[in-house]
Amino acid sequence: MTGTDTQPRVEIVHREKGVVKLGLALSDASIVECVLIPSPSRDGREKLTLCLSTQVGCRMGCRFCATGRMGFVRDLTAAEIASQVHAAERLVRRPDNLVFMGMGEPLDNFDAWHSAVERLIDSRRVGEKSPLAYSTNDMTVSTCGHLPGLGELANRGFRRMGLAVSLNAPNDAIRSRIMPANRRWPMAQLREALLSFPLRNRVFLAEYVVFKGLNDAPEHAQELADWLRPFRALVNLIAYNPTPGVDAPELVRPGWHEVERFKNMLVSQGVFASRRESKGRRISAACGQLGRSQRPGK
Repeated sequence: MTGTDTQPRVEIVHREKGVVKLGLALSDASIVECVLIPSPSRDGREKLTLCLSTQVGCRMGCRFCATGRMGFVRDLTAAEIASQVHAAERLVRRPDNLVFMGMGEPLDNFDAWHSAVERLIDSRRVGEKSPLAYSTNDMTVSTCGHLPGLGELANRGFRRMGLAVSLNAPNDAIRSRIMPANRRWPMAQLREALLSFPLRNRVFLAEYVVFKGLNDAPEHAQELADWLRPFRALVNLIAYNPTPGVDAPELVRPGWHEVERFKNMLVSQGVFASRRESKGRRISAACGQLGRSQRPGK
């Protein structure tokens, strides 16, 4: 595996309304991005979530994702994955929650990702300023539906960790069009894998990027509701975030009212659904926008 335990240095920092995007320079001159996202909590204290990356680039090739479009460069090591937490802690403060939703498919780099989590839950190996380890209750791992990785996670994984599945479509025709991995692991197989997975109370987060005119019609809401029927899933609706320089004219960002309409269709079908606000769009830090950062002056 490429890389060493040398701590990456923070080379790029972009800020927008509390969102902080970091570009970390790795030992081989690659740059990987991670994002700190603030949100209010019930006790009135601002909660800070860190969106971590597990690869430079990605093999999955999702057409709406800047990381997928840059292709696969290499896996991160366990040290490089965990170092993003340490960098965030040094620059801002200790993140409250960790979500593996940044660059790359975490389950495609399973061993390094698994080892990174073990580092982060071991109080002896957490960053310099914090003596307390993370709990897997404070973590969520996102997958496009990588079935071998899901099987490995079921056998070796962390049962208290949240699971998010990047679904984004109600059927194979649409999903294969925007997510090439679906041709290898179609939705029926993904559903069976999730039914076999040790989900707590059959709960998982279904991430659904909404594209105007592509996956937001009433029949799509019905199909999605039917697919989710055996689960107690929460559907997280995210309006598509175009990335500057990414040519995908057929993918159109919907208005907030169109996302809200689709949410109401799902709710009427008995699905738990929420509309997630995209934060950090102007600095290309929102969902689907992480990619190849440019160094200052480049």
